[in-house]
Amino acid sequence: MSTSEAGYDLTPLSKAEIDKRAAGLSEEERRILLDHGTEQPFCGTLLDNKQSGVYHCRLCELPLFSSEHKFDSGTGWPSFFSPFDPDHIRYLEDNSMGMARTEIRCPRCDSHLGHVFPDGPPPTGQRYCLNSVAMVFEPNAA
Repeated sequence: MSTSEAGYDLTPLSKAEIDKRAAGLSEEERRILLDHGTEQPFCGTLLDNKQSGVYHCRLCELPLFSSEHKFDSGTGWPSFFSPFDPDHIRYLEDNSMGMARTEIRCPRCDSHLGHVFPDGPPPTGQRYCLNSVAMVFEPNAA
């Protein structure tokens, strides 16, 4: 078993477990999470969310980003300058669409989350650009 610094199990899910969890996904969720698609800008349900809490992977529920690290990038997608835990994001080179980018995926279920760019705010200078449909938001308990 592989465990993150934050104490979460990062052991990759089996194909059977991924298929089981994916059975309840909508067509759009499948297109983005499993087929590496992108939602249209300014349409995601989490873009304007200002609540305090944690954004989790829609497929396997691994915590991905904290609301404390969210910022308005003006790009039309929820953006964060740092992940919940560095081990909770997997990075892959993406040369599709005629450009060099860094794709980000969930390390546990391999779901496509979005991309990261080196044009974010301090302190990291990173802009993690996420598809709303790739995440589920859990508000902090009051």
